[in-house]
Amino acid sequence: MRRDHGPRRPRRPRRLGRSALTAASVTVLSVTASGCVVVHGEREVLPGATKTEAARALKDFTAAYNEANGANDPSLDADRVTGALGDIDGAKLKAGGKNEPGGNPNYVPLELSDTEFTIPKKAGWPRWFVTDSKANKGRGEDRWLLVFTRGDADDVWQVSYLTIVAAEEVPDFKKDQDGWAEPVTATAADLAVAPGDLPQGYATYLKDGGDTFAAGTHTTKWRSDRTKTASRPGLAQQYIDEPLASGDYAPVALRTTTGGALVFFTTRHYQKQTAAQGVPINVTNADVKALMTGEPKQSLTLESISNQAVLDPAKDAANQQVEFLGRIQGLTAAKGE
Repeated sequence: MRRDHGPRRPRRPRRLGRSALTAASVTVLSVTASGCVVVHGEREVLPGATKTEAARALKDFTAAYNEANGANDPSLDADRVTGALGDIDGAKLKAGGKNEPGGNPNYVPLELSDTEFTIPKKAGWPRWFVTDSKANKGRGEDRWLLVFTRGDADDVWQVSYLTIVAAEEVPDFKKDQDGWAEPVTATAADLAVAPGDLPQGYATYLKDGGDTFAAGTHTTKWRSDRTKTASRPGLAQQYIDEPLASGDYAPVALRTTTGGALVFFTTRHYQKQTAAQGVPINVTNADVKALMTGEPKQSLTLESISNQAVLDPAKDAANQQVEFLGRIQGLTAAKGE
């Protein structure tokens, strides 16, 4: 196994549709006017992509990502990102474009190597796969996990999730004799928590606590940090957490060899600061200023998107707590009032 780290416009399921991970495994054949037999891929259980397609998608994404980040221009990789990463990446580049309109002269292009492709075999659309790569950024031993998705055969592959995980914590995935992975449905009842319930479960946990999630940086510590900053002299802080679970924000899950699953899911978070009369709200962060609408005379609300990767144990596992492997959170909007 391998561990720990951290929003753009909701868009049309531009293929913003990574719907439920279930579909009928029925193969339907029809005969065209020319006499050719057609296999309806939306009903047949097929690999999400060939390994050649997956490698090309990773190459295309990396090129677009580097171009956009070097120029601080979100339009340059808008067709290669979606969902949580699209929101986080888009807002970051929007702020960068305002703060450094000529581009980012210090940007070091992302290089991904030693990539492993985990491609699930499933019926229906959307289809998706996961890449696990070494990167030239951050800690050298970490792995960058990317979830690629597309809604139909005419769409380009887009990355919806990015999570950085310690190398030793990346789990082993269950695969068939041909090397194809097994997806887990959103409603799977054989896990501690059904993947589709994790976004709401995490939002509820951050508000009320509980024992669904194992203690750690993104659970007990984050709740503790919030408590410490909830009330300061003349400045009150409020937190609201929301699940995002449809379209390209829908959770995706892969079966592990232990019977559990690696699940990627998304949440939205609001932090509102309200000042007492006569107490100023000082905004010093350049990205907050760049993304802010209105003027923070009495309050400032920060909106962010978070994408997380967790290990969801099998229902019969000795330990039933969901464990975080990584989380990336990014500011997407700020509003002053």
